Amino acid sequence: MSAFLTRKLVSSVISLSKYSQAGLLSVRNLNLLEYQSKELLKDCGVSIQNFTIIDDIKKADATLDKFRVKEYVIKAQVLAGGRGKGWFDNGFKGGVHLTKDPKAVVDIVKNMLGHRLITKQTAKDGILVQKVMIAESVNIKRETYVCILMDRSHNGPVLIASPAGGMDIEAVAEKNPEAIKTIPLDIYYGVDDDVAKEVADFLGFKEEEVNKKAIYELKNLWKLFVDIDALQIEINPFVETDDKQVIAVDAKISFDDNAQFRQRDIFALEDVSEKDPREVDASKHNLNYISMDGNIGCLVNGAGLAMATMDIIKMNGGEPANFLDVGGGVTEEQVFEAFRIVAEDPKAKAIFVNIFGGIVNCATIAKGMVAAAKTLEIKKPVLVRLQGTNMIEARKILQESGLPFTMEGDLDEAARKVVAAIKT
Repeated sequence: MSAFLTRKLVSSVISLSKYSQAGLLSVRNLNLLEYQSKELLKDCGVSIQNFTIIDDIKKADATLDKFRVKEYVIKAQVLAGGRGKGWFDNGFKGGVHLTKDPKAVVDIVKNMLGHRLITKQTAKDGILVQKVMIAESVNIKRETYVCILMDRSHNGPVLIASPAGGMDIEAVAEKNPEAIKTIPLDIYYGVDDDVAKEVADFLGFKEEEVNKKAIYELKNLWKLFVDIDALQIEINPFVETDDKQVIAVDAKISFDDNAQFRQRDIFALEDVSEKDPREVDASKHNLNYISMDGNIGCLVNGAGLAMATMDIIKMNGGEPANFLDVGGGVTEEQVFEAFRIVAEDPKAKAIFVNIFGGIVNCATIAKGMVAAAKTLEIKKPVLVRLQGTNMIEARKILQESGLPFTMEGDLDEAARKVVAAIKT
């Protein structure tokens, strides 16, 4: 594989769902805490560090009495990177600590549990730590990198491996692409003995005993990938210890949201306590909501139209308070919930409904809006632009509703009017 293609593929690992993570696609992203991912690995036979969880400081001593190891790794469990260099709202520094003293573990946990951890990836006020993972430290001899992911350019799964683990894999791809091996996988055979042996050798697991263990771990990673409908399982680092063990020290897992009906137990693990309540509300109705800092609520369909709507609001001197993408196959009931969620945002002083009806039926949008506006007794200005399928019928529904909807066909003029409505 050329250096260019290697960098391109590895880049897809780093930003597997770049647009969906930015909230620009109508999908919800399941994120699990580190200990939850480790439990999935363990259940599928992948070797991990021994660990326990403390979620109540009163139970810390009793928990640690049952968990005795030579050296402890203490990690705050939050959905954010950069924990080790983070700091807490009580002044305590570091969301990751290492100690051999069981008594020190309790003190560290006290400084983490119930306090907010601030990192480069969190908001300014940080994230409340409700669980702390205590893991057994391992003496690492070598660090490697392994990732299995679904890749569009290969029309299926691929395995990416590098003996340069424990560092940014994108930097490895940029500076030393020869240190990365990419193997397209047959969806039916996956990581069999031959593939696992090839990867284990490339990663440098040379001793026969260690090599066999690496093969075993790689095959179990594939089993997990299939069993949980993963889009990506990234192990960095995938290590060899000084006592000849092969262990997945850290894992990042991305899931196929379309497989939620098969993976209900896993999706039920999601911690939504730190999410915007409106975002959680929207996800219950299979809608995608993103909160912003302005004062105009936006109800749209499609990522491209969402971005265009926000841009044109800004060009006319306004700022979006949120946007909610109803997607393509939206129902009247979903439109009702979508309008309600956008309208209930206290930051939204006006609402801009911008729909292009291709798959979406504009009449369905109109009926859902009317029902929601009547239920909410909406008082905010509502500017509506409906174009495409059944737009004439939709406009008639809005006009006959007797509700104070302002309709406009031109996008720029619609944006100008909704911005002006707030200023008047």
